[in-house]
Amino acid sequence: MIERLLKPSLMLAALLALSATPALSQPAATPEALPKPTAMKAGDVLSGQLNAMRSRAKGKGKKAAVYQLVSEPRRLPPPAGLCNLENGPETFQIVPAGDAQAAQLKSHLGKQVSLKVEAVACAEEAGQYSEAVVTKWSLVN
Repeated sequence: MIERLLKPSLMLAALLALSATPALSQPAATPEALPKPTAMKAGDVLSGQLNAMRSRAKGKGKKAAVYQLVSEPRRLPPPAGLCNLENGPETFQIVPAGDAQAAQLKSHLGKQVSLKVEAVACAEEAGQYSEAVVTKWSLVN
């Protein structure tokens, strides 16, 4: 009696395994298939949509705007390189140097912008929303 119950279930399991095999056997995207990131150096222009997110300022508990630019993957200047990513960072946290730069960013939220980047590094702190952080920049009109 047990043999009769096991045989159909074994056949069903074998059938399911065979039908799942093609999906599992397809190779994942290889590094050669990924687009090559553009190398970035000081003075290059970074373009993309500017977004804002809310974050708590360290130690103060106040909410502060965190600006982010989503762009094409970029290879950062040494020693940062690809920021431990396969294809380089695509999200960049934009850090305003003061109230004037913060006001500039605020007026361009949700729009395509271009920034001339002077200093950029990989994100290293827990809780950062972006893969890389731009600390010195200027808006390009």
